[in-house]
Amino acid sequence: MVRAIRARLSTGGVRTPRMAAVCAVVLVLAACASSPGTDDVDTARPPMVHTAPDRPDRPVDPRLESAIESALHPPEEIRVYTGSGSPVEWADLVRAAGDVEVVLLGEIHNDGVGHRARHALVAAGITADTSTAISLEMFETDVQEVLDEYLGGWISEEHFLRASRPWDNYASDYRPYVEMAREAGLPLLGANPPRRYVNRVSRLGTESLAELPPSARRWLPPLPYPGPSDAYRAEWESLMEGAGPHGVSGPEGEAAAERMLEAQGLWDAGMAWTIVEAIRADAVDRIIHVAGAFHVANGTGIPELVQHYRPGTTMLLIIGYPVDPGSDFDPVAHGGRGDFILLAPTR
Repeated sequence: MVRAIRARLSTGGVRTPRMAAVCAVVLVLAACASSPGTDDVDTARPPMVHTAPDRPDRPVDPRLESAIESALHPPEEIRVYTGSGSPVEWADLVRAAGDVEVVLLGEIHNDGVGHRARHALVAAGITADTSTAISLEMFETDVQEVLDEYLGGWISEEHFLRASRPWDNYASDYRPYVEMAREAGLPLLGANPPRRYVNRVSRLGTESLAELPPSARRWLPPLPYPGPSDAYRAEWESLMEGAGPHGVSGPEGEAAAERMLEAQGLWDAGMAWTIVEAIRADAVDRIIHVAGAFHVANGTGIPELVQHYRPGTTMLLIIGYPVDPGSDFDPVAHGGRGDFILLAPTR
Protein backbone atom coordinates (compact mmCIF):
# COMPACT_ATOMS: atom_id res chain seq x y z
CA MET A 1 0.00 0.00 0.00
CA VAL A 2 2.75 2.46 0.91
CA ARG A 3 4.60 1.66 -2.32
CA ALA A 4 1.44 2.34 -4.30
CA ILE A 5 0.98 5.71 -2.65
CA ARG A 6 4.62 6.59 -3.24
CA ALA A 7 4.26 5.68 -6.90
CA ARG A 8 1.14 7.83 -7.19
CA LEU A 9 2.95 10.76 -5.62
CA SER A 10 5.86 10.21 -8.00
CA THR A 11 3.61 10.78 -10.98
CA GLY A 12 3.05 14.27 -9.62
CA GLY A 13 6.74 15.11 -9.70
CA VAL A 14 8.06 13.56 -6.51
CA ARG A 15 11.75 12.74 -6.85
CA THR A 16 13.10 12.78 -3.30
CA PRO A 17 13.70 9.38 -1.61
CA ARG A 18 11.48 8.59 1.34
CA MET A 19 9.20 11.51 0.50
CA ALA A 20 6.08 9.55 1.34
CA ALA A 21 7.42 9.07 4.84
CA VAL A 22 8.34 12.75 4.97
CA CYS A 23 4.82 13.82 4.12
CA ALA A 24 3.41 11.49 6.72
CA VAL A 25 5.77 12.79 9.36
CA VAL A 26 4.60 16.35 8.69
CA LEU A 27 0.99 15.53 9.39
CA VAL A 28 1.63 13.34 12.40
CA LEU A 29 3.99 15.82 14.06
CA ALA A 30 1.48 18.61 13.68
CA ALA A 31 -1.24 16.43 15.16
CA CYS A 32 0.92 15.30 18.06
CA ALA A 33 1.93 18.83 18.90
CA SER A 34 -1.62 20.01 19.09
CA SER A 35 -2.67 16.86 21.23
CA PRO A 36 30.09 42.64 1.07
CA GLY A 37 32.22 39.42 0.01
CA THR A 38 33.87 36.51 1.65
CA ASP A 39 37.21 38.32 2.00
CA ASP A 40 35.70 40.25 4.90
CA VAL A 41 35.24 37.12 7.00
CA ASP A 42 37.99 36.70 9.58
CA THR A 43 37.52 33.02 10.30
CA ALA A 44 35.61 30.75 7.97
CA ARG A 45 32.34 29.45 9.28
CA PRO A 46 31.96 25.68 9.00
CA PRO A 47 30.30 24.66 5.72
CA MET A 48 26.68 25.70 5.86
CA VAL A 49 25.12 23.10 3.57
CA HIS A 50 25.02 19.56 4.88
CA THR A 51 22.90 16.57 4.05
CA ALA A 52 22.12 13.64 6.25
CA PRO A 53 23.77 10.34 5.25
CA ASP A 54 21.66 8.20 2.99
CA ARG A 55 19.76 5.76 5.17
CA PRO A 56 17.51 2.87 4.17
CA ASP A 57 13.81 3.56 4.12
CA ARG A 58 12.25 3.10 7.51
CA PRO A 59 8.91 1.28 7.74
CA VAL A 60 5.94 3.60 7.50
CA ASP A 61 3.32 3.21 10.21
CA PRO A 62 0.10 2.03 8.49
CA ARG A 63 -1.79 4.71 10.40
CA LEU A 64 0.14 7.31 8.41
CA GLU A 65 -0.79 6.09 4.95
CA SER A 66 -3.96 8.17 4.75
CA ALA A 67 -1.96 11.29 5.63
CA ILE A 68 0.61 10.99 2.86
CA GLU A 69 -1.39 12.43 0.00
CA SER A 70 -2.97 15.21 2.08
CA ALA A 71 0.45 16.34 3.30
CA LEU A 72 0.89 18.32 0.11
CA HIS A 73 -2.25 20.37 0.74
CA PRO A 74 -2.86 23.22 3.20
CA PRO A 75 -5.55 23.42 5.87
CA GLU A 76 -8.91 23.85 4.16
CA GLU A 77 -9.51 27.24 5.73
CA ILE A 78 -6.35 28.81 4.28
CA ARG A 79 -6.95 31.38 1.55
CA VAL A 80 -4.28 32.45 -0.93
CA TYR A 81 -4.08 35.82 -2.66
CA THR A 82 -1.62 37.65 -4.84
CA GLY A 83 -0.01 40.70 -3.32
CA SER A 84 -2.61 42.84 -5.06
CA GLY A 85 -5.51 40.88 -3.58
CA SER A 86 -6.55 38.51 -6.37
CA PRO A 87 -7.54 35.07 -5.04
CA VAL A 88 -5.51 32.18 -6.45
CA GLU A 89 -5.31 28.44 -6.00
CA TRP A 90 -2.81 26.63 -3.78
CA ALA A 91 -1.34 24.99 -6.87
CA ASP A 92 -0.50 28.42 -8.29
CA LEU A 93 1.49 29.19 -5.17
CA VAL A 94 3.37 25.89 -5.30
CA ARG A 95 4.23 26.38 -8.97
CA ALA A 96 5.51 29.91 -8.36
CA ALA A 97 7.69 28.69 -5.50
CA GLY A 98 9.33 26.20 -7.85
CA ASP A 99 10.51 28.91 -10.23
CA VAL A 100 12.89 30.82 -7.94
CA GLU A 101 16.13 30.32 -6.05
CA VAL A 102 14.88 31.62 -2.70
CA VAL A 103 11.41 31.29 -1.19
CA LEU A 104 10.92 33.55 1.82
CA LEU A 105 8.07 32.53 4.13
CA GLY A 106 7.15 35.38 6.47
CA GLU A 107 5.10 34.35 9.48
CA ILE A 108 3.39 35.67 12.55
CA HIS A 109 5.02 33.39 15.09
CA ASN A 110 1.83 32.43 16.98
CA ASP A 111 -0.28 31.77 13.87
CA GLY A 112 -1.14 28.09 14.36
CA VAL A 113 -3.18 27.57 11.19
CA GLY A 114 -0.61 29.47 9.16
CA HIS A 115 2.13 27.22 10.52
CA ARG A 116 0.31 24.16 9.19
CA ALA A 117 -0.04 25.81 5.79
CA ARG A 118 3.69 26.54 5.70
CA HIS A 119 4.45 22.94 6.66
CA ALA A 120 2.40 21.80 3.66
CA LEU A 121 4.06 24.34 1.38
CA VAL A 122 7.53 23.19 2.37
CA ALA A 123 6.48 19.55 1.95
CA ALA A 124 5.27 20.38 -1.55
CA GLY A 125 8.42 22.33 -2.30
CA ILE A 126 10.82 19.57 -1.37
CA THR A 127 9.03 17.06 -3.58
CA ALA A 128 9.82 19.04 -6.72
CA ASP A 129 12.48 17.88 -9.15
CA THR A 130 14.91 20.35 -7.55
CA SER A 131 17.34 20.02 -4.66
CA THR A 132 16.17 22.12 -1.75
CA ALA A 133 17.46 23.30 1.62
CA ILE A 134 15.28 24.47 4.49
CA SER A 135 16.54 27.53 6.38
CA LEU A 136 15.11 28.68 9.71
CA GLU A 137 15.28 31.89 11.72
CA MET A 138 14.52 29.76 14.76
CA PHE A 139 18.01 28.24 14.98
CA GLU A 140 21.23 30.20 15.28
CA THR A 141 24.35 29.76 13.20
CA ASP A 142 26.46 28.47 16.08
CA VAL A 143 24.27 25.37 16.49
CA GLN A 144 24.69 24.24 12.87
CA GLU A 145 26.89 21.33 13.88
CA VAL A 146 24.25 20.20 16.38
CA LEU A 147 21.62 20.34 13.65
CA ASP A 148 23.85 18.30 11.36
CA GLU A 149 24.48 15.70 14.05
CA TYR A 150 20.76 15.24 14.61
CA LEU A 151 19.97 15.11 10.89
CA GLY A 152 22.66 12.49 10.45
CA GLY A 153 21.24 10.32 13.20
CA TRP A 154 24.30 10.70 15.41
CA ILE A 155 22.53 12.13 18.46
CA SER A 156 19.14 11.66 20.07
CA GLU A 157 16.36 14.21 19.82
CA GLU A 158 16.65 14.79 23.57
CA HIS A 159 20.29 15.85 23.29
CA PHE A 160 19.56 17.81 20.11
CA LEU A 161 16.98 19.89 21.95
CA ARG A 162 19.24 20.44 24.94
CA ALA A 163 22.05 21.76 22.75
CA SER A 164 20.21 23.71 20.04
CA ARG A 165 18.22 26.30 22.07
CA PRO A 166 14.88 25.72 20.30
CA TRP A 167 12.03 28.20 20.60
CA ASP A 168 9.24 27.49 23.08
CA ASN A 169 6.82 26.56 20.28
CA TYR A 170 9.32 24.25 18.60
CA ALA A 171 7.33 21.04 19.06
CA SER A 172 4.17 22.28 17.39
CA ASP A 173 5.47 24.71 14.82
CA TYR A 174 9.11 24.04 13.83
CA ARG A 175 9.74 20.38 14.54
CA PRO A 176 7.94 19.42 11.31
CA TYR A 177 10.59 21.24 9.24
CA VAL A 178 13.42 19.50 11.08
CA GLU A 179 11.85 16.08 10.72
CA MET A 180 11.11 16.66 7.03
CA ALA A 181 14.76 17.47 6.45
CA ARG A 182 15.87 14.49 8.52
CA GLU A 183 13.63 12.03 6.70
CA ALA A 184 14.52 13.28 3.22
CA GLY A 185 18.24 13.83 3.80
CA LEU A 186 17.93 17.55 3.07
CA PRO A 187 20.16 20.35 4.32
CA LEU A 188 18.70 22.33 7.22
CA LEU A 189 20.29 25.68 8.01
CA GLY A 190 20.37 27.52 11.31
CA ALA A 191 20.27 31.01 9.82
CA ASN A 192 20.11 33.54 12.64
CA PRO A 193 23.13 35.24 14.22
CA PRO A 194 23.52 34.22 17.87
CA ARG A 195 21.31 36.34 20.10
CA ARG A 196 24.21 37.24 22.41
CA TYR A 197 25.84 39.24 19.61
CA VAL A 198 22.57 40.89 18.60
CA ASN A 199 22.19 41.93 22.22
CA ARG A 200 25.71 43.38 22.14
CA VAL A 201 24.73 45.58 19.21
CA SER A 202 21.58 46.74 21.01
CA ARG A 203 23.74 47.84 23.96
CA LEU A 204 26.96 49.03 22.33
CA GLY A 205 26.25 49.56 18.63
CA THR A 206 27.51 47.84 15.51
CA GLU A 207 31.09 49.03 15.98
CA SER A 208 31.37 46.80 19.03
CA LEU A 209 31.27 43.68 16.84
CA ALA A 210 34.75 44.48 15.52
CA GLU A 211 36.08 43.89 19.03
CA LEU A 212 34.92 40.28 19.04
CA PRO A 213 37.51 37.55 18.50
CA PRO A 214 37.56 35.66 15.18
CA SER A 215 35.97 32.67 16.91
CA ALA A 216 32.87 34.81 17.49
CA ARG A 217 32.86 36.76 14.23
CA ARG A 218 32.70 33.55 12.20
CA TRP A 219 29.03 33.21 13.17
CA LEU A 220 28.21 36.65 11.78
CA PRO A 221 27.81 38.14 8.30
CA PRO A 222 30.74 40.10 6.89
CA LEU A 223 31.42 43.25 8.91
CA PRO A 224 30.38 45.95 8.66
CA TYR A 225 26.97 44.79 7.49
CA PRO A 226 24.73 47.21 5.55
CA GLY A 227 22.59 49.70 7.42
CA PRO A 228 18.81 49.93 6.95
CA SER A 229 17.33 51.28 3.75
CA ASP A 230 15.10 54.34 3.98
CA ALA A 231 12.05 52.16 3.41
CA TYR A 232 13.05 49.72 6.15
CA ARG A 233 13.79 52.55 8.58
CA ALA A 234 10.34 54.00 7.94
CA GLU A 235 8.71 50.61 8.58
CA TRP A 236 10.69 50.21 11.79
CA GLU A 237 9.75 53.67 13.06
CA SER A 238 6.10 52.97 12.31
CA LEU A 239 6.34 49.68 14.21
CA MET A 240 7.93 51.38 17.20
CA GLU A 241 5.31 54.13 17.24
CA GLY A 242 2.59 51.49 17.23
CA ALA A 243 4.21 49.85 20.24
CA GLY A 244 3.70 53.02 22.29
CA PRO A 245 6.16 54.98 24.43
CA HIS A 246 9.27 53.10 25.45
CA GLY A 247 12.79 53.70 26.67
CA VAL A 248 14.45 56.99 27.51
CA SER A 249 13.52 60.24 25.78
CA GLY A 250 15.91 62.81 24.35
CA PRO A 251 19.27 62.19 22.66
CA GLU A 252 20.00 59.17 24.84
CA GLY A 253 16.71 57.61 23.86
CA GLU A 254 17.31 58.32 20.18
CA ALA A 255 20.72 56.64 20.38
CA ALA A 256 19.17 53.61 22.08
CA ALA A 257 16.47 53.42 19.41
CA GLU A 258 19.12 53.53 16.69
CA ARG A 259 20.99 50.66 18.32
CA MET A 260 17.77 48.64 18.40
CA LEU A 261 17.40 49.17 14.67
CA GLU A 262 21.03 48.17 14.14
CA ALA A 263 20.41 44.99 16.13
CA GLN A 264 17.38 44.20 13.99
CA GLY A 265 19.58 44.75 10.96
CA LEU A 266 22.10 42.20 12.22
CA TRP A 267 19.39 39.57 12.28
CA ASP A 268 18.40 40.43 8.71
CA ALA A 269 21.98 40.54 7.44
CA GLY A 270 22.87 37.29 9.16
CA MET A 271 19.93 35.39 7.71
CA ALA A 272 20.51 36.86 4.25
CA TRP A 273 24.20 35.90 4.42
CA THR A 274 23.37 32.34 5.44
CA ILE A 275 20.99 32.03 2.48
CA VAL A 276 23.53 33.44 0.02
CA GLU A 277 26.34 31.23 1.37
CA ALA A 278 24.17 28.18 0.76
CA ILE A 279 23.39 29.23 -2.82
CA ARG A 280 27.04 29.98 -3.55
CA ALA A 281 28.03 26.56 -2.24
CA ASP A 282 26.16 25.21 -5.28
CA ALA A 283 24.92 22.26 -3.25
CA VAL A 284 21.22 23.05 -3.69
CA ASP A 285 19.04 24.74 -6.28
CA ARG A 286 16.59 26.39 -3.91
CA ILE A 287 16.41 27.67 -0.34
CA ILE A 288 13.11 27.84 1.55
CA HIS A 289 13.61 30.23 4.46
CA VAL A 290 11.15 30.72 7.33
CA ALA A 291 11.29 33.97 9.33
CA GLY A 292 9.10 36.51 11.05
CA ALA A 293 7.01 38.57 8.64
CA PHE A 294 8.74 41.86 9.47
CA HIS A 295 12.05 40.44 8.25
CA VAL A 296 10.70 39.95 4.72
CA ALA A 297 7.45 41.88 4.17
CA ASN A 298 7.41 44.65 1.57
CA GLY A 299 10.65 43.32 0.13
CA THR A 300 12.73 44.99 2.83
CA GLY A 301 15.09 43.42 5.34
CA ILE A 302 16.22 39.97 4.22
CA PRO A 303 15.21 40.38 0.54
CA GLU A 304 17.17 43.62 0.23
CA LEU A 305 20.24 42.08 1.80
CA VAL A 306 20.12 38.91 -0.28
CA GLN A 307 20.25 41.19 -3.32
CA HIS A 308 23.10 43.15 -1.72
CA TYR A 309 25.19 40.03 -1.21
CA ARG A 310 24.16 38.31 -4.45
CA PRO A 311 22.57 40.65 -7.02
CA GLY A 312 20.10 39.00 -9.34
CA THR A 313 18.95 36.27 -6.95
CA THR A 314 15.39 35.29 -7.81
CA MET A 315 13.04 35.32 -4.84
CA LEU A 316 9.40 34.78 -3.96
CA LEU A 317 7.88 36.43 -0.88
CA ILE A 318 4.98 34.62 0.80
CA ILE A 319 3.59 36.36 3.86
CA GLY A 320 1.05 34.79 6.22
CA TYR A 321 -1.37 36.62 8.48
CA PRO A 322 -3.93 35.35 10.99
CA VAL A 323 -7.35 36.94 10.48
CA ASP A 324 -10.77 36.75 12.08
CA PRO A 325 -13.04 34.08 10.58
CA GLY A 326 -14.85 35.48 7.57
CA SER A 327 -12.35 38.29 7.02
CA ASP A 328 -11.16 38.98 3.51
CA PHE A 329 -7.99 40.42 2.01
CA ASP A 330 -7.44 43.93 3.36
CA PRO A 331 -5.59 46.17 0.88
CA VAL A 332 -4.29 48.33 3.73
CA ALA A 333 -3.13 45.54 6.04
CA HIS A 334 -2.06 43.00 3.41
CA GLY A 335 -1.64 44.73 0.06
CA GLY A 336 1.84 44.61 -1.40
CA ARG A 337 3.36 42.88 1.61
CA GLY A 338 4.50 39.94 -0.52
CA ASP A 339 4.11 38.25 -3.88
CA PHE A 340 1.52 36.02 -2.24
CA ILE A 341 -0.50 36.44 0.95
CA LEU A 342 -1.79 33.54 3.07
CA LEU A 343 -4.75 34.37 5.28
CA ALA A 344 -5.30 31.95 8.15
CA PRO A 345 -8.58 32.33 10.05
CA THR A 346 -8.13 32.07 13.79
CA ARG A 347 -10.29 29.55 15.58
